Amino acid sequence: MKRPVLELSRKLQHCHNGLKRPRYDVHTSRIVCRSTSAAPQSTRAEPPRREQLEQLLRDEPPQVVLRKLFERLGATYVKLGQFIASSPSLFPAEYVLEFQKCLDKTDPVDWAIIKNTIESELGRSVNQVFSYIDPVPLASASIAQVHCAVLRDSQKEVVIKVLKPGVEDVLISDLNFLQISSQILEFLNPQLARTSLAGIVTDIRASMLDETDFRKEAAHIAEFSDYLDLTGMRSTATCPFVYKPFSTKRMMTMDKLDGVPLTDLDAIRSMTTANPEQVLIGALNTWSGSLVACPHFHADVHAGNLLVMRDGRIGFIDFGIVGSIAPSTWTALQALIDSTSTSDFSTMARAMATLGVTKQAVDIQGLASDLEILFKEIEGIDAEVLMGSPAPGTRVNSVSVSADDSQVNRLLLKVVELGENYGIRFPREFGLLLKQFLYFDRYTRILAPTMSVLQDERVNLGRNRASAAAATSV
Repeated sequence: MKRPVLELSRKLQHCHNGLKRPRYDVHTSRIVCRSTSAAPQSTRAEPPRREQLEQLLRDEPPQVVLRKLFERLGATYVKLGQFIASSPSLFPAEYVLEFQKCLDKTDPVDWAIIKNTIESELGRSVNQVFSYIDPVPLASASIAQVHCAVLRDSQKEVVIKVLKPGVEDVLISDLNFLQISSQILEFLNPQLARTSLAGIVTDIRASMLDETDFRKEAAHIAEFSDYLDLTGMRSTATCPFVYKPFSTKRMMTMDKLDGVPLTDLDAIRSMTTANPEQVLIGALNTWSGSLVACPHFHADVHAGNLLVMRDGRIGFIDFGIVGSIAPSTWTALQALIDSTSTSDFSTMARAMATLGVTKQAVDIQGLASDLEILFKEIEGIDAEVLMGSPAPGTRVNSVSVSADDSQVNRLLLKVVELGENYGIRFPREFGLLLKQFLYFDRYTRILAPTMSVLQDERVNLGRNRASAAAATSV
């Protein structure tokens, strides 16, 4: 499945030379070339010309060239790069690792344009809703940018997430082109149909367009908020409150959470008196409980999206990327978790075979033996938390952590590769889920290096999930 997708990506390199780029015209149902100068918003750098691409391909590996090209082509291709990075079961390892570097940081849109967007969505002047909006964005990504603000009536501090003008049209046009290209390739080469290339592109299209509709993200936040209240987890964790009267498809107004990233041990100790280990346990219990108690789980729990607050609670933010788990998948996942805690590699192998899709009989004992070898390698990897001398004027030690996102993904790729060696193809949801577990493994090495997650009675991972699901179904 991987190589046909890679071939499609390579073909795109040749389509985007000079200032012309292919588009699928939804009105005429034809592929046309339009100048990038016609883009509604100048968020895309000029693509490299053919001769520049040829020089780059001589100087650097193709995955590096493609990643740099994607970053220059704008929102669609930056998001596509992120999709590649989060889908090790679909794409080659070298591309997954390289696209971890795909930067979703772009120049902000001028405040006057963003202000017009906000007023258009609200149907009134910003001064009627907000007493203050910082014209300098807190963050600017390929699809949206975020501004800090204060509500006029309540004087509460909030953040406004605004879809950049023209981005949705560019995404639809580009993704339609990708979709029809995949269908043409399958028609020209029937072998590609067996790899579900068009199906993969359809999934990419749906996933990326979902991120442009903030009503869906607001719904995911509401699901998680209800879960916190119904299960009594609100004292342990929280999420932003979304102000529906001031939120639409293209903008979302929500509470600003004051906190520090989960991996910043210095800042955590300065921010709260809560025990970092207990904060971590609370975060892990909250997230793992949501796997079946919520229709969707947070599928992007990197440290920047988990904030430690002054009261010791963990704040979950950015629900733009989510996943879902079927009951049968959860049953197999529970078996995988339980077998991991007991080092029962045979049960672990059977669980992996159940979680994946296979067209052949799986050598369970062979897989079990290889899993044992792999887990010994994983156990040998240290996060290398280096405790330095206290910073001047403080009693807090500085912390340096080498276990970054790249290491998390390398471990994930090893598991996926091992499964593929035995004819097991994992769905993308499994890759998303496993990546979140690896994030928490990283956090454990930083905040609680002596804790055994799977054997610590304070950790509810894999236990009492049925009661959580029942509580949220009431």
